[in-house]
Amino acid sequence: MAKNVSLSVSRGEKLSVKQGAGLTAKGRAKYNAATGSNLKAPAPNPKTEADKGRKASFCARMGAVAAKAKDGERAKAALKRWKC
Repeated sequence: MAKNVSLSVSRGEKLSVKQGAGLTAKGRAKYNAATGSNLKAPAPNPKTEADKGRKASFCARMGAVAAKAKDGERAKAALKRWKC
C-alpha cells in the first residue's frame, strides 16, 4: 500500500513549474522518510553509468506521462530540467 505524502511548493518541498518542477532536497528527504524510498537528485549531466541509465529511464517514463497528461506542464518542465 502506497503512502500519500503531501508535498508543497510553498513549503519548499518541490519546485514550481517556472523553476523546472521536481522535488527539492527537502522534498526528497520528506518523501524518503515517509515511504522508505531512496529518491535521488536529478541527473541532467550524468557522471556515472548508473546515472546515465537512470536518466534514460526517467526520460522514457516522463516522456510518456507528458504526452498522455491532459495538462502535463509539470512533466514537461521536469523533462526540460533533466535535459531530455
